[in-house]
Amino acid sequence: MSRRAVVTGMGCVTPVGHTRTQIWDHLTEGRSGIGRLTVFDASRYPIRIAAEVKDWDLSDVGLDPHRWTGAPRQTAFAIGSALKAFRESGLDQGGYDPTRFGVYLGCGEPFEDFARFTDSICCARDAGDYQPQGFLNGALRLFDPDIEVEYEPDMPSFHIAGLVNAQGPILNAIAACVSSTQSIGEAARMIRRGHADVMLCGGAHSTINEFGVTGFQRLSALSTRDCDPAEASRPFDLDRDGFVIGEGGAAFIVEELEHARARGAEIFGEITGYGSAQDAYRVTDSHPDGRGAVRALQAALNSATLNPDEIDYVNAHGTGTVMNDKVETTALKRAFGDAIWKIPVSSTKSVLGHATTGCGAIETAVCLMAIQAGVVPPTTNYSTPDPHCDLDYVPNVAREWQCRHVVNNSVGFGGQNAALVISRFDEATPSFSAIRRAA
Repeated sequence: MSRRAVVTGMGCVTPVGHTRTQIWDHLTEGRSGIGRLTVFDASRYPIRIAAEVKDWDLSDVGLDPHRWTGAPRQTAFAIGSALKAFRESGLDQGGYDPTRFGVYLGCGEPFEDFARFTDSICCARDAGDYQPQGFLNGALRLFDPDIEVEYEPDMPSFHIAGLVNAQGPILNAIAACVSSTQSIGEAARMIRRGHADVMLCGGAHSTINEFGVTGFQRLSALSTRDCDPAEASRPFDLDRDGFVIGEGGAAFIVEELEHARARGAEIFGEITGYGSAQDAYRVTDSHPDGRGAVRALQAALNSATLNPDEIDYVNAHGTGTVMNDKVETTALKRAFGDAIWKIPVSSTKSVLGHATTGCGAIETAVCLMAIQAGVVPPTTNYSTPDPHCDLDYVPNVAREWQCRHVVNNSVGFGGQNAALVISRFDEATPSFSAIRRAA
């Protein structure tokens, strides 16, 4: 029997809102979530802008936010989006075997532990209670072990498993900015291969802290347009100068089709294709020919048994860094051939900023919204074409465009690449595995 992986629940926590309506309105109207950085005092830093999540805490999903005070920001974003997805799917009313229910997230290193540790050292030094010759012992003495546990990247998966009683496989991907895209693709594979009936997948992240901002700034990866934060993120534009740090998360209930039908679940879409590939080139640079991205895109199309001209929209990684956008454009041309000239391609990081390991999950939510609305969101701040970036980037204005199959493309440090094909649910469409068995 063929097994299909359908989406029956979705939840998001983003810099432009925490409900589908809020997020979609901001994206289609080009209203930016980027502003002055307030999470910490950035007055001494060269970068003072970010896309921050505002006006939200875990009380919005019925939890006591004080219970999670010691956890990093990404934990709250992951838990919040996961509970939203879980409840929307109706699984909170039961109807599943806990041992066949897994969690697969893409959450990264929080980094904030470094800042907290150095603050502790400085406070101890100022109080005369710091012994330089015993640095390691001092670190162990001063650092709260409970905080150390909470700052492990896989802790959000464990917390969520407990909250939703998921006793199946519990996993976390750390693959830079590809992490949450990879988690969704691998979760869908687990459904298709029969390892689970339900997977809660997605991801979250925040690097809006002293360590994250400093690190990316020293890599020359960040936009320095402090004068007008809303115009700082300019994917594919000739005058782009880097990405804007964002944060947030998104989560999905991906479920085996017959399992979803048996409990009468509403189906929002289907994960029909997934591909992952490595550049094997450099740590921070993509291969100039986009070779890993090309293979990931082709693998996603092949697993969905689709031709390039059957794709209706591509949500690009589109960070706004000079080389990323150029290489991604090259990769899309190589993967799609002549079909790419008829496919709208946009980057919603122009509004949302770059949520690093969480970006792929948030952009998967955007793809599902585009399918449901029959509209593709624009690339905002696009004013000066770059001869190296010459595709249809849906500049500045959303476009009515019926989408049956869309691609979410992700690229990450370390040469990581992943792509998803997300499709409108069609009762008559057989799964790729059934097609291949018949061939």
